[in-house]
Amino acid sequence: MSTAISKRNRNDITFMTFFCVICTLLNTIGSMIAVKTGIPFYLDSVGTFLSAACGGYVPGVIVAFATTLIKAITDPEAMYYNVVGMLMAVCCAFFARKGFFQKKALPFLTIPVYALVAGIPDTILTWFLYTADAADQYTGLEKLLRDDAGMSAFPAKLIVEILTEFADKGITLTAAVIILWLLPKGIRNKIKPNSLWQSPLTGDMKKAIKKSHSRSVSLRVKVVLILTAATIIIAGTATVISSILFKDTNTKDKKTLANGVAELAASYIDPEKVDSFLEDGEASEDYINTEKMLYTLKDTYPDVEYLYVYRIEPDGCHVVFDLDTEEVEGSSPGEVQPFDESFSELIPSLLAGETIDPIISDDSYGWLLTVYKPVYDAQGKCVCYAAVDISMEDISVYSNRFMVKLISLVLGFFVLIIAVCTWVVKHNILIPVNTMAYCAEKFAFDNTEAIEHSVERMRSLDIRTGDEIENLYLAFVKTIGDSMTYVSDIKTKTETISRMQNGLIMVLADMVESRDKCTGDHVRKTSAYVKLIMEKMKEKHFYPEVLTDEFIHNVMNAAPLHDIGKIHISDIILNKPSRLTDEEFEVMKSHTTIGSEIIERAIEMVPDSGYLMEARNLSEFHHEKWNGKGYPHGISGEEIPLSARIMAVADVFDALVSRRSYKEPFTFEKAMDIIRQDAGVHFDPLVAEAFLGAEDEVRQIAEDFEKKSTLV
Repeated sequence: MSTAISKRNRNDITFMTFFCVICTLLNTIGSMIAVKTGIPFYLDSVGTFLSAACGGYVPGVIVAFATTLIKAITDPEAMYYNVVGMLMAVCCAFFARKGFFQKKALPFLTIPVYALVAGIPDTILTWFLYTADAADQYTGLEKLLRDDAGMSAFPAKLIVEILTEFADKGITLTAAVIILWLLPKGIRNKIKPNSLWQSPLTGDMKKAIKKSHSRSVSLRVKVVLILTAATIIIAGTATVISSILFKDTNTKDKKTLANGVAELAASYIDPEKVDSFLEDGEASEDYINTEKMLYTLKDTYPDVEYLYVYRIEPDGCHVVFDLDTEEVEGSSPGEVQPFDESFSELIPSLLAGETIDPIISDDSYGWLLTVYKPVYDAQGKCVCYAAVDISMEDISVYSNRFMVKLISLVLGFFVLIIAVCTWVVKHNILIPVNTMAYCAEKFAFDNTEAIEHSVERMRSLDIRTGDEIENLYLAFVKTIGDSMTYVSDIKTKTETISRMQNGLIMVLADMVESRDKCTGDHVRKTSAYVKLIMEKMKEKHFYPEVLTDEFIHNVMNAAPLHDIGKIHISDIILNKPSRLTDEEFEVMKSHTTIGSEIIERAIEMVPDSGYLMEARNLSEFHHEKWNGKGYPHGISGEEIPLSARIMAVADVFDALVSRRSYKEPFTFEKAMDIIRQDAGVHFDPLVAEAFLGAEDEVRQIAEDFEKKSTLV
């Protein structure tokens, strides 16, 4: 069995993998057609919809992820959109699970959902990654929305993207639905097997598993929560660290660039001519040539925001060179600029001509990285500083984009991990555990056949997960097998004890009966009549709340003890050949209470014995009458225990048809007439009705015992 299951499992997984490959190819071919024809659609979701509708979350997510990987070969930026395809796969699998793909019109009602699920994150990602830099570049419907409707850039792009996705998903979903309808049902079932590491589930098992509820939180939810928490912690930590490293690396690169540019700028300055530059400025040819060199240097490095040369004096920064920018015109040579607040702590070092570390400031000139390089004359005196300001604004933009890319990648992998892990947990843990629970709950102890069927059902699961779940299952099966063997042994011994008990009861009854020369097979005959009466009453649904299988079993076992009290009656009275006197009859009547006392003592030793309880009722009350004129207590109606009311009919009838030393037997018909006449007077009318309704069976019992006595 296990070899067959392993082979079937391998075949199912292989087929599911092959189907995912086909669906991925469908997506790739559709995407290539869209690119080659230049149509404004993507056409890369046919396989995603098909795999999710047939196989559920895992195949759909895998196909979406694989499609993105293939597209990333030629367009690496596509990886940042992998989460969009996965979200559509999750939505499609959800709708398929709710039965949307089982009716022709329902799948198409989900198109707006896919348009929103794809359009919103797609627009957000595109905006942060590209569109914000080109917010003024727009055409078509977006141009109409912005120019004519006065809509801002992002809402306009969002509307256009959602409408595009609506058309695209309408086309791709239609293609997927057509293929789905053409697929044979057998193939669709193989794509989504109901179990992988055990025997296939029956319909009852699948229904029971779906309806099963946990007391608080299910294992599936716990696994998802743990995976989600772990992923968020790990991914969040990695994202923060990556962002910090990204910023540090970019800042370090800018410092390297600023230092290099400042070094070059300092090398262009002739320290011996700085004084003349301050005095003559642009009137000096050397000044002009040096300024051109500095402009060339600045233009070579677009990241350089400002380039200038200052002489630092106690009264401020004396401008030697200050290059113009598109937004700001540079100061003239000789002008004095006040010290910036961000440099206040560095003024003593600058006045001393010392080298200072790069400075990052954020003031009226923006977020800048500033590097000062001293220019020394032949005597080693600092005559000025060549300074370079590099804008840090792009670091914020690049950092934000990096974060968006990182988050989109993490979300994509998160969806993939959650889908795959929950799938593995479902097939490797949840289904095996739930099917074991189902088999345990349905275990029947009614009879040997039911027990064997229950054990076989548990064994037929054949769980082969290869881990602790399989160990648990094997231990479970072994324990059940051993327990059933033990139960079978106990049952055999119990049956033996029961037969011994019944035999002893009958022996005891025979001992009592052997003292009464008049009764013959009275004990056995009354027991047979009692059994017949209870069977007929149950068929007629009389007293159903009392007449249970356990009650019938107890009364049948207790019936032979109904005259146990006669063991204390004198042989003279018991075997008197003529009618008893009133005094003798009073003694005879005491056999009811004496029997009850004897059995009561037995009950004290075995308090939970149901048949002894009924034996006491039979012994004490079987001479009570329905109208309350019986003995020993004179109770009436349903005050008399049902077992005693049944015995009353059996006891009287046998007394009527049996020969006694003091009377001849009544005919069968006469005895039945007496029972009929006394129904509702002496006897419970329902008990009498059941007895009279079984006239043929009663006659047969009487004749069988008559033949037996004749043979003896």
